[in-house]
Amino acid sequence: MILAIDPGASGALAFFSPQSGTLDIIDTPVVEVKRGNKLKKEISPQMLAALIKARMPDEVVLERVGAMPGQGVSSMFQFGRGVGMVEGVIGCLALPLTYAAPVVWQRAVNARGGKDANRQRAAELFPAYAQMFARKKDDGRADAALMAWWKAM
Repeated sequence: MILAIDPGASGALAFFSPQSGTLDIIDTPVVEVKRGNKLKKEISPQMLAALIKARMPDEVVLERVGAMPGQGVSSMFQFGRGVGMVEGVIGCLALPLTYAAPVVWQRAVNARGGKDANRQRAAELFPAYAQMFARKKDDGRADAALMAWWKAM
């Protein structure tokens, strides 16, 4: 089984079995915590570890991410912190990890670019699971599923 992770609080985990063709997509487990006067969504490392440990994939692919133009320093720090949590959980579970640059996996799966195009491509490759990619906010699910497909190729 392959686990592909689109990192971030609005990301997702895709558990894909190339042998059976089954796909299990789970939104990244988050909790709301108060930071200053605001509620912020943060990845729960405990919930993430429990989800992964329950399925114990053979390998993990994690999207290689970097700073995004237009994001604030605080947002990018929080995003990087979340990616570090994901890496820590994977490391503690001693799972083999591959990083996937978006341009590489998107080109390989013929994603035409853009979040809607990725949702459309995921629905084409996984028609039995198309409902998982129906909403605009399901782009993290689509990206995780496409990365899993790429890893299985």
